[in-house]
Amino acid sequence: MFTGKTVLITGGTGSFGRRFTETVLKHHQPKKLIIFSRDELKQSQMQVEFGEKEYPNVRYFIGDVRDAARLHRAFDGVDIIVHAAALKQVPAAEYNPIEAIKTNVLGAANVIDAAIDRGVSKVIALSTDKAANPINLYGATKLCSDKLFVAANSYSGTHEIRFSVVRYGNVVGSRGSVVPLFLQKRKTGKLPITDERMTRFWITLDHGVKFVLQCLEEMRGGEIFVPKIPSMKLIDLARVIGPDCEIEIVGRRPGEKLHEVMVSEDDAQNTLEYDDFFAILPTIRNWDENQTRNGGRPLPEGFRYSSETNTQWLTVAELERMIGSGRALLD
Repeated sequence: MFTGKTVLITGGTGSFGRRFTETVLKHHQPKKLIIFSRDELKQSQMQVEFGEKEYPNVRYFIGDVRDAARLHRAFDGVDIIVHAAALKQVPAAEYNPIEAIKTNVLGAANVIDAAIDRGVSKVIALSTDKAANPINLYGATKLCSDKLFVAANSYSGTHEIRFSVVRYGNVVGSRGSVVPLFLQKRKTGKLPITDERMTRFWITLDHGVKFVLQCLEEMRGGEIFVPKIPSMKLIDLARVIGPDCEIEIVGRRPGEKLHEVMVSEDDAQNTLEYDDFFAILPTIRNWDENQTRNGGRPLPEGFRYSSETNTQWLTVAELERMIGSGRALLD
């Protein structure tokens, strides 16, 4: 899929972007891999790991998805785009709502317009479980972004370009996630838990990258892909990271859910189930009426893919293995 192609990832210096870069360079032969982000420090750090001598096909572009003109320049000659740039901290988005809208919504629109105008063939955007039935601004902006990317298939005109979305849960060890927070807080002897009943979907960076690569192969345009991943209780995670720590119940933060949903009851009516993922199909598919997805199973009435009713749960031993590398880095 990537051989001889030019691939660009927005937000390429983030946790996902770095692992995506590592995976693509190790297992594929792209003509170019462009890291697009607004952080010059993180780009300089990545250039140490993925330098010009060893990886002559890697390029680094400073830019912001809010800047439509810069995207138009950066997308010149690009075949495939992975859109990972976002403001994703829930409390920060609640306090700075317009900034989240500028990046997550208007930035998504800029990516779509530039990709169509520049003749890109595939765009896949990263979303979040918080976009399903959102109660916080971050989730609302990502739901809006998802709608933009799905609808973009309808107004691409004569351009042969397809847009799809990947939606998954919390990423183990990513910057800003609860694992690094707990690893730091355990030094104090106390770990803060917002609610002892709280559950979350859980996915590793490697699984997230592999799923995005799989969806780039599978996509036909307009799907929201949801992986089947395990759930875990935050209190179990806290006990694994700090078995000798006191658990402090601090109450839920603004915009925080008790449980997360990735396929709501309403979405389930337009969703097909596969062995390892769900595909939420668009309600309007007028860009290719003859196109169908084979092999998927319709979901039963009232189905809901939620973290508290999930059939897959992480054991304590599995949690220990999943956070092991992160613990070693921060100890």
